[in-house]
Amino acid sequence: MPHTEPTALARRIDRLREVAHAEPRLDGVLLYGSWTLGEADAYSDVEAYLFVRDADVADFDGVEFAARLGPLAYSYENQFGVLTVVFDDLMRGEFHVTASGAGVEQVRGWRGMIHLPDTERAVVLDRDGRLTSAARTLAEFQPPEPVGTASHLVGELTNWTLMEAHLLARGETARAHAWAQFMVAPAQLKLCRLLRDSTRHWLTPSRAVEQDLPAADVERYRATTSAAEPASVLAAAVRSWRWTRELAAEAEARWSISVPTELHGRIAALLADLEAGAGWPGPAVG
Repeated sequence: MPHTEPTALARRIDRLREVAHAEPRLDGVLLYGSWTLGEADAYSDVEAYLFVRDADVADFDGVEFAARLGPLAYSYENQFGVLTVVFDDLMRGEFHVTASGAGVEQVRGWRGMIHLPDTERAVVLDRDGRLTSAARTLAEFQPPEPVGTASHLVGELTNWTLMEAHLLARGETARAHAWAQFMVAPAQLKLCRLLRDSTRHWLTPSRAVEQDLPAADVERYRATTSAAEPASVLAAAVRSWRWTRELAAEAEARWSISVPTELHGRIAALLADLEAGAGWPGPAVG
């Protein structure tokens, strides 16, 4: 399906380019996200790093700058310390206000995390050439190293699934439900992506899953979700752990990683006991 440029977003980025070039305190502006990957649509947002001259960064008003791109309905600093705005047309924007001195050089360290295949599309402003040079190091996609990454993800899934089982045994259904979504699922999807050689959306592994992964994997993922109701969350946890163990076994066979098979069996037995109503036996004492 041919890509159609989202007109509203294109206009806003054109406006960002115009405003940035007219702002003498800015040394550079770098876009990232769906726009730079050629995947933006009518629901995409503006995501940018604003590299402000070191002498001006303390007094730079990011909200005032964002308001020059269009009327704002709302603005606040998110949990990562990033200025987040909602424009009056309900388009979102995220702006990292960063000192340009060290900030531009740090872009080179994003290799393997951020992919900017089209440098010209990503760089909105570059007064001295440093930002373009740094952004070019991100043009070639670098997939994660498989062996160490798979081993780490299996460890994460082992730990987080046991934690989920503890929460269910305690009767904290809502917390277990959230834990499955925000801790277990991302690691599970990353391991699946690694095995399927589909790591393009690595930082947000749920992104475009329906297009990136085989239908059978998408169905397995859907089976790990549930309503926030005790029996449903527990049944989903059992299905999730079953899929995790299959993915871990596949990773073990492919990359010869170490998998704690005996511990995995004990976690499966614990979940089965909970599902059967036997409850949590508690830790051994003595």
